[in-house]
Amino acid sequence: MERLEECPLCGNAQFESYLKINDHFLSHEEFQLQKCSSCDLVFINPRPTQAEIAPYYKSVDYISHSNKTKSLSSLLYKLVRSYTLGKKYRLIKSQLHQTSQIHHLDYGSGTGHFIDYTSNKGWISKGYEPDQNALSHNNKSIQKLILHNLESIKDNSYDVITLFHVLEHVHNLNSVLGLLINQLKPNGILLLALPNHKSYDAKHYKQHWAGYDVPRHLYHFDRTSVNQLAKQHGLKIDKIEPMVFDAFYVSMLSEKYLGNSMTLVRGILNGFKSNSKANSNGEYSSLIFILRK
Repeated sequence: MERLEECPLCGNAQFESYLKINDHFLSHEEFQLQKCSSCDLVFINPRPTQAEIAPYYKSVDYISHSNKTKSLSSLLYKLVRSYTLGKKYRLIKSQLHQTSQIHHLDYGSGTGHFIDYTSNKGWISKGYEPDQNALSHNNKSIQKLILHNLESIKDNSYDVITLFHVLEHVHNLNSVLGLLINQLKPNGILLLALPNHKSYDAKHYKQHWAGYDVPRHLYHFDRTSVNQLAKQHGLKIDKIEPMVFDAFYVSMLSEKYLGNSMTLVRGILNGFKSNSKANSNGEYSSLIFILRK
């Protein structure tokens, strides 16, 4: 374990205790969340090092890295995924200034579904996935799209770089962001999809909120901390979009962690309630931030 002496985003040395959370998914260990007094980033402290984190992902039920899990929540996840692939593609396309020869990198590409989709739409898409277990689930056509060394890529190579529920997993936060931003073309887009701990479902479930997902989620962002991120790295936030399906999936998992019966029904009801509240205040369970270089 490593103890952080300063905020991993802004470098501020003052932070306060936020919540104690158990790893409900796998290890059942307890982790402390702290909150930066300057940029509002919430983060695990102390946290597993990069060398220690891998065992916390070793489960067939870790859905983003597996095609094999058969649980009800995973089947619903896959059903929704087939719809949201097109929705993500159309959102990005609407923000691009050109319509052909789109160079795209999906950082943390997992099992490769998004790069497979965008490649079939004519984009020149590549994926980068550091997790070997996730790579083992890629089919042969997707394996051809996978990069194994980001440092060798020339600067100003990509029109768009996407991180769908990935940034919260990255140990070297600012160095990875710096590397990716250098690889963006001028006026290029960095897309960050992030869980939102200011959402109704996060406040409702508190320490049982599945979006905390400690220790795999090292950080928890909100609008304030993403504004700080953009400012530090010379980006501007062009658009913020909701991920409305996340409220249902996260609520179902949270009900499971609470040990409740009828997790599907309860999760759907609280998902609707979360989205209804967010229609007024904008604080959806997950948010997509489109940042421009």
